[in-house]
Amino acid sequence: MKSRRVVVTGLGVLTPIGNNTQEFWDGLINGKNGSGLITKFDPSAFNTHFACEVKNFDPLTYIDKKEIRRMDPYSHYAVATASMAVEDSKIDLSKIDLERVGVVYGSGIGGILTWEEEHTAFMQGGPRRISPFFVPKMISDIAAGQISIRFGFKGPNFATVSACATSSNAIAEAFFLVQRGSADMMVCGGSEASITPMAVGGFNSARALSTWNDRYLEASRPFDKDRNGFVMGEGSGTLIIEELEHAEKRGATIYGEIAGAGLTGDAYHVTAPPPGGEGAMRSMREALKDGEIEPSQVDYINAHGTSTELNDLNETIAIKTLFGKHAYNLAVSSTKSMTGHLLGAAGAIEAVATILAIKNSIIPPTINFHESEPELDLNYTPNVAVKRDINYAISNTFGFGGHNASILFKKFVG
Repeated sequence: MKSRRVVVTGLGVLTPIGNNTQEFWDGLINGKNGSGLITKFDPSAFNTHFACEVKNFDPLTYIDKKEIRRMDPYSHYAVATASMAVEDSKIDLSKIDLERVGVVYGSGIGGILTWEEEHTAFMQGGPRRISPFFVPKMISDIAAGQISIRFGFKGPNFATVSACATSSNAIAEAFFLVQRGSADMMVCGGSEASITPMAVGGFNSARALSTWNDRYLEASRPFDKDRNGFVMGEGSGTLIIEELEHAEKRGATIYGEIAGAGLTGDAYHVTAPPPGGEGAMRSMREALKDGEIEPSQVDYINAHGTSTELNDLNETIAIKTLFGKHAYNLAVSSTKSMTGHLLGAAGAIEAVATILAIKNSIIPPTINFHESEPELDLNYTPNVAVKRDINYAISNTFGFGGHNASILFKKFVG
């Protein structure tokens, strides 16, 4: 049976550089920097005092006051961007089969703020101080459940958890479900709200975060010689994807098409990539194989590009290994230079960035890129956005545990 074509018809994002899709895109192409000193708690005792926080977000815009208290911030973000995406897609809920619409939605950490607050309550007052909403606020699948309940979507419903690859895995699984006919439409993406004491402290202990407290605006610098750790971000991204004929029948606006997905495991180390990024190379290779295209057809890679020494080196080597001479014709960029690293939500907002890059024929830049190294010699789109026609693009995400996900997007041609 011929695989069904899957298109993207709705977008919603909440990020450190914009609280909706247009603000986000404007921020990307103008090189907006989302980094700032942490305001969510007093970071003075920590090695890192800065992060890329969501700014001026009011959950009351999307959620009833009573429900806000029963949800962790990561769920607030998820429901907000799902609401944006549903509105953007112009779905008439009364005219579609809700049993054929599902949700795959992930979070790398889930409700960590809720966990911290409830653990403090327990330590101070014993088990009777634990909220009855603790578990349903904290668990990583609850955002998918909240979205399903809010809109009445009764199709496949589950969460993905694969660290920084989480929401790319969610998009891939949703794509597979629509492609094989298990659903006509899916809501997919990821959310993270982990700028909290335990999360920052944990990543500090792992020496993963930048500690440039006096240069925090320059700290997220993927592929640059002076990169020294990632900058934590937060937020959410949601995509509405659906089968092509289903979208056309209801007159949907089509942003682009998902052509393939590649998912691999490093089987190497809990935090470090294997030498040469061979797992990343294979995930990109599998995405191209799934999309039935040649490496020479790819125009742009939205890189994982974390601003860490090992990732940026090994991702670069992986690209050169797979694409050969064509690697030097590609445009590569890391939008994490502007948004920071949204952990489990990274893949979702970067998928949106990739789709919009294709649709608008603009490559977002890698800001804070000033000096390269001999092995980091690709075109990383330094500091300024570039106009370029894009037919195929890859969005990469790689997570602790050796999880790799590459999504292949293409320009929609009816």
